[in-house]
Amino acid sequence: MTDNFRPIFSFSVISLSRISPDERFRITSETSAARLIPSVRTMGLMQPPLLLKNTADESFTVVCGFRRIAACRELGWSQIGAGILDPGTPESECVKLAVTDNSFQRTLNLIEMSRAFSMLSRIFSDIREMGKEAAALGLPENPAMIRKIQGICLLPEAIQAGILSETVPLPVALELGKFDTDTALGFAHLFEMLKPSLNKEREIITLMKEIAAREDRSVSDIFEENRFREILGDKETDRNQKLREIRIYLRQRRFPAISRAEEIFEQNVKELGLGNTAKLIPPANFEGTEYTLNLSFRNLAELKAHHAMLDSLIQNPSLKKILG
Repeated sequence: MTDNFRPIFSFSVISLSRISPDERFRITSETSAARLIPSVRTMGLMQPPLLLKNTADESFTVVCGFRRIAACRELGWSQIGAGILDPGTPESECVKLAVTDNSFQRTLNLIEMSRAFSMLSRIFSDIREMGKEAAALGLPENPAMIRKIQGICLLPEAIQAGILSETVPLPVALELGKFDTDTALGFAHLFEMLKPSLNKEREIITLMKEIAAREDRSVSDIFEENRFREILGDKETDRNQKLREIRIYLRQRRFPAISRAEEIFEQNVKELGLGNTAKLIPPANFEGTEYTLNLSFRNLAELKAHHAMLDSLIQNPSLKKILG
């Protein structure tokens, strides 16, 4: 990379038909030009796009201004004024111009930052050097962050869309990147439909991975199971209920012994007749012998009622079943 190089360009009016569909310098994740059209229609191109001339076929590659060009096309223009970079302009300078044009106009989202870092990685092999250049271009320079987000622009579009809509948090997106495309898209669709929290998304991914490993099958197979599809396809339940049922179903599959113990415990607790002011809590995962009894009361009379309830509880055969 030549530190003293300064891009040389001239202003020219060119035909839109000569602009190549090549998008290797595209940073923006927004594809619609709708918001620009009223301004371009009224005021024209206040900031002309920057193009790189290709000597091989006399076409032009867009370096900056993809949405501006799209707006002109939608307005039916046949030609535009643009800055034309010298054909000898190094790719490194085109990348810097593309990143700068975007990063100093607005805060880039994660996909846009990923695209910028992906472009810079074509120039820098050392991530610390890349970080220094990134800082000069208005990007974060932390190497750990660069490593983390650099590859997300290569994930399937549905997952990228989930990142932008915040239905797929970055930690989950990075985890999905370890799966094959079909499996990753299955999770993205599921999370878009149910909108679980980050912790619940992680729980679902972990359970499905462990079920697949335990049963020697693929995660994609679980998505196709009848019960899984029935829960998601039930038109009588809302997304919160579907999320709850999916989690219960997966936990039962992953921990059948614990699930069976929970069912037996709940049945015995019902037979105790504790009411709404007392709650019996079993040991975590039914490992151990220590139970907890929570009592709530508002006055002395209610506490005395608990005293009588405890005497009855001690004699209840269902408690003996629970305690073994």
